[in-house]
Amino acid sequence: MTDELVTTLSPLLAAEASAEAHACGDEPGDLEQTVWLRLLERLDTAGPPADPQRWVRRAVRSEARRSRRRTRAERPYATEPADDAGPGPEQRAMDAAGRHALHAAVRRLPGRCPGLMAALLAPEDLTYREIAGELGISQGSLGPERSRCLGCLRRLLTAEVAAR
Repeated sequence: MTDELVTTLSPLLAAEASAEAHACGDEPGDLEQTVWLRLLERLDTAGPPADPQRWVRRAVRSEARRSRRRTRAERPYATEPADDAGPGPEQRAMDAAGRHALHAAVRRLPGRCPGLMAALLAPEDLTYREIAGELGISQGSLGPERSRCLGCLRRLLTAEVAAR
């Protein structure tokens, strides 16, 4: 029964799919394949249609409408995810590890350096006036203090890198 149905419906399905595919943006072969799948599903559940030619015409039009709705609802990516120029997960992990090591080194600095360096590295991008007010030191001494702290940090990190 199935072989006879396939032989009978193949030319009709090919013609209907070819006529509808262009309007819905699908390939005729894709549309045919979808309708064949629907027919096989129907044969498993409800048996063969009473009027197979009419069923094929309706099934092709139904699948074409579904394809048009899906095409309208889909939005393409601006770029392919693999072509994204941003850093990949490996680079983001390496950057995070570097930031963690830097902040750990800053916490080991002597005196007021941890507070000053943490304020300078803060994501809020504080001004010298705000940092001086927060730390309770004069704005004029902030530059020299920052230079001393950066020197300490440089020596600390150089020793750690050399030890590795």
